[in-house]
Amino acid sequence: MGKKYIDAVKQIDKSREYNVDDAVSLIKKISQTKFDSTMESHFNIKYKSLQNVRGAIQLPHGTGKTVKILVFAKGEKAEEAKNAGADYVGDDDLIEKVKGGWVDFNFVVSTPDMMKEVGKLGPVLGKKGLMPKPKAGTVTMDISGILKQLKSGRVEYRADKSGVVHLGLGKLSFEAGQLSENIRFAYNAIMKDKPSDAKGDYIVSAYIAGTMTPGIRLNTKELRG
Repeated sequence: MGKKYIDAVKQIDKSREYNVDDAVSLIKKISQTKFDSTMESHFNIKYKSLQNVRGAIQLPHGTGKTVKILVFAKGEKAEEAKNAGADYVGDDDLIEKVKGGWVDFNFVVSTPDMMKEVGKLGPVLGKKGLMPKPKAGTVTMDISGILKQLKSGRVEYRADKSGVVHLGLGKLSFEAGQLSENIRFAYNAIMKDKPSDAKGDYIVSAYIAGTMTPGIRLNTKELRG
């Protein structure tokens, strides 16, 4: 660990659960990166079926990240996708390119009629969590609508094997209030998606950190509401 990181650690009270506003202010203070780093959140989930811990969140202030979107569509819907700002639009040609391992994009959208072929891309898209899904709204005829959402700050989440949901919730250049609101919104959105058979505490702990800062534990009771 470098000197700056060690100095940052000393400024965090490890015995304390911080309210979100204080935690955000401290992260902004101790961050030493020369680039505009990301506010990262880590929510620890306690649930027996972690593969079902997934969903989508429309952040009120976006992520500050430029996303690349691939759309599988034909005809008028392909034109709609281009006009709505999709980065890549195609059908069979792009399917073959993805089969070859190309994954230079952050989201994949498909019209329903393309899913028979797109479904065959599971070995590539599935591993990256990029497969279009009706539940996530990425299998749709409303191409313009979903592209607007994805470009304005929608994030998809899922728990990793250890039960932690990792999310980037904005840039440290955002106003502190915007970051706090994004964090609160994400926490409550995940809680709202809590499976009906989940018993007791669902999010058992929550931390935030900058790209290269130590983590700060949040008071989850204060996050609710």
